[in-house]
Amino acid sequence: MRRTRILTAVLALAAGLLAGGPPALAAGAPEPATALATDTYTWKNARVDGGGFVPGIVFNRSEKNLAYARTDIGGAYRWQESTKTWTPLLDSVGWDDWGHTGVVSLASDSADPDRVYAAVGTYTNDWDPGNGAVLRSTDRGASWKKADLPFKLGGNMPGRGMGERLAVDPHDNDVLYLGAPSGHGLWRSTDAGAAWSEVTSFPNPGNYVQDPSDTSGYASDNQGITWVTFDESTGSGGTATKTVYVGVADKENAVYRSTDAGATWQRIAGQPTGYLAHKGVLDAENGYLYLAYSDTGGPYDGGKGRLYRYATATGVWTDISPVAEADTYYGFSGLTVDRQNPGTVMATAYSSWWPDTQIFRSRDSGGSWTQAWSYTSYPDRENRYTMDVSSSPWLTWGANPSPPEQTPKLGWMTEALEIDPFDPDRMMYGTGATIYGTENLTRWDSGSKFTITPMVRGLEETAVNDLASPPSGAPLLSALGDIGGFRHTDLTKVPSMMFTQPNFTSTTSLDFAESNPDTVVRAGNLDSGPHIAFSTDNGANWFAGTDPSGVSGGGTVAAAADGSRFVWSPQGAGVHHATGFGTSWSASAGIPSGAVVESDRVDPKTFYGFKSGKFYVSTDGGATFTASPATGLPSGDSVRFKALPGARGDVWLAGGSSDGPYGLWHSTDAGATFTKLANVGEADTVGFGKAAPGASYQTLFTSAEIGGVRGIFRSTDKGATWTRVNDDAHQWGWTGAAITGDPRVYGRVYVATNGRGIVYGDTSDTGGGTDPGPGPDPGPSGACEVTYRITNEWPDGFQADVRLTNTGSAPWNGWTLNWSFTDGQKVTQLWNAAHTQTGSAVTVRNTDWNGTVAPGSSAAFGFTGSRTGANARPAAFALGDRTCALR
Repeated sequence: MRRTRILTAVLALAAGLLAGGPPALAAGAPEPATALATDTYTWKNARVDGGGFVPGIVFNRSEKNLAYARTDIGGAYRWQESTKTWTPLLDSVGWDDWGHTGVVSLASDSADPDRVYAAVGTYTNDWDPGNGAVLRSTDRGASWKKADLPFKLGGNMPGRGMGERLAVDPHDNDVLYLGAPSGHGLWRSTDAGAAWSEVTSFPNPGNYVQDPSDTSGYASDNQGITWVTFDESTGSGGTATKTVYVGVADKENAVYRSTDAGATWQRIAGQPTGYLAHKGVLDAENGYLYLAYSDTGGPYDGGKGRLYRYATATGVWTDISPVAEADTYYGFSGLTVDRQNPGTVMATAYSSWWPDTQIFRSRDSGGSWTQAWSYTSYPDRENRYTMDVSSSPWLTWGANPSPPEQTPKLGWMTEALEIDPFDPDRMMYGTGATIYGTENLTRWDSGSKFTITPMVRGLEETAVNDLASPPSGAPLLSALGDIGGFRHTDLTKVPSMMFTQPNFTSTTSLDFAESNPDTVVRAGNLDSGPHIAFSTDNGANWFAGTDPSGVSGGGTVAAAADGSRFVWSPQGAGVHHATGFGTSWSASAGIPSGAVVESDRVDPKTFYGFKSGKFYVSTDGGATFTASPATGLPSGDSVRFKALPGARGDVWLAGGSSDGPYGLWHSTDAGATFTKLANVGEADTVGFGKAAPGASYQTLFTSAEIGGVRGIFRSTDKGATWTRVNDDAHQWGWTGAAITGDPRVYGRVYVATNGRGIVYGDTSDTGGGTDPGPGPDPGPSGACEVTYRITNEWPDGFQADVRLTNTGSAPWNGWTLNWSFTDGQKVTQLWNAAHTQTGSAVTVRNTDWNGTVAPGSSAAFGFTGSRTGANARPAAFALGDRTCALR
């Protein structure tokens, strides 16, 4: 998280963003718009809850329970008090404006709470080809109008936790200020954000850069104007506020003030130097401007910091830091005042990574402080709080740290900290992974413990690198930036843990064996340790493989159709192949380093690769590859391709750029020849799902431009015609990393976003879009075999996976499996099937998507159960009136 989040968007784009924008976003002549078939889809997130950095939380000062959150790459959200959830507000951002999913600042208008503003743009260098903008809404973010700016904004740039850079004048709410990066100074609007002009009288555009030697422009950009704060005591309704404070990224000249409504500005005398002012929060009632200082811009770094209080009436500066400077190894950033009790102020040590972040609280305007945790006798800690992460259990990271570290952590990158202005008991703060909060904060003062829980439901901020939907087992496996990835057995619930053993900082690729979906492989990034891992139980548990020499990153990986072998194309080393689970790798011949690799979904010895316009084929398990004679394919490396399950040599390839071949290609001869689809202008991903009712070919899905329209498309006739399944309100910026249908639910599609998590859609078409439910009670004939595995146990419970295999010669069209527990166990939750239990007797029935089981194929389900003692597996399983063999 600490380092990879810097370039989360870059990693997710995976197509050379360091050299420019995604090729699909370059200017080109679009295909003329034509009438497109559309379908009404219902869109949801596969729940992770959080997963990324939340640098800003903003409460409205005049309306109770109105709050907003901003993310660095995943848009903005509004709090819904009735459900205690967040509603996404920027899903309408389209492909061409993908950078506008990065939010550098938010402002909620306290004079008119229906108005809200967002300053958007992801990078200030050429990674983002577009300029920034200020979005304005008069319906709390339900719809937006846009004012384009003549410069870029950096929602995912260094210093993004400082702020807020955007502010509404509390007395004349047509007046707004925006602090710009990159030396562009201070900007103002006098017409409620419709038009903007530079405040030319402002004397200092800032000069602080994180790393002047960075030639990419990322760390070498001037962080500019970092916050704007109005003194509401110096104005009245309808007249612009007289006194305005502005923070500047300049260690010697960090704070400026205007006392004439922005006509002139002066550096405030006597201010501390050697630090950047991350926040400036005003307590107008007591006449104090509080400032949180750090020696760097954050959000990852910071070695020293101070807290100061400025008396606005007398000009006196007071160092109110809770610890001596010599004892800090972090900077201060999170800063808030209790508006009901203005003498109460809180701050965070945002860059205290180890052993934990720290939160400080003062009830006397900074005269004295208490802290969220303290050492008793090192390394033992005493916490003023308890943490309950049962709603997002992965926040423990599956860790078992040694004291003084604890799990879950109080947080890291804690630059957003806000006490609800209407409720002193409610506080929220952002971290690098979630939003935490409490609703009994004032227990801090009485000596009893307050409770911290995730307050993040609905806010989905993962960057998705790869997706897989196996034909049995969990419906969805994901490869994510920063938090590795998950096995979703229920899309509506947060998984208990991300992939572990090992925990990749980011998973770059994953695959499963098509005819043996219990076998799964993933590759990813890790600072120290292996870059590949394997599972033999459909991703529920993992073990690390061994890296060949030189590996520096995950790259792409492919599993043979039967799981007998793997081909891996890691960063830092060439393409390699292995039989078994990667204990010994051999270099593959005939294919260049860095190629994207995939497997044929029928022939276990056939693998495919692509690099720089050439398609490669191996028929000996990845030992040797041969370049295909196919021509006319994309010349660059922004390509994703997949082989169709159930059809040997059936390959679909998507990708390209506007200055060369770009679109969707199909091969039916294992890549020897490809045919470009004439009706697809541009395509960046391709995936397959269950065939439509009455169709013989699987459903195709793509993120593409078809008929002059960018969107998510579905074809049920092998690409002859296409239906757009998303709409203008559901675009999610850049969706070019991965897409897959669900082989068990017709019409369902899973879409990878770059910061809005995993979105999935269900169709309104007849026969599609319903979640699996109980099926009929059939009694198939033929032989059967059951594999029953206990995958986890704890004192009063356990988890098990069951695989039912058709070992006969005829297909099943529905099934019912019966068994009896011998030790009084009870099924508490079961997925991928329906169940009933009476006493010790358990009956499990297929759902509407896994009732058909061909000879040699399997249906799988899993469950959790309770127990009071022993946990022996059932002695017998019956399929209708037939006893199954037990493995």
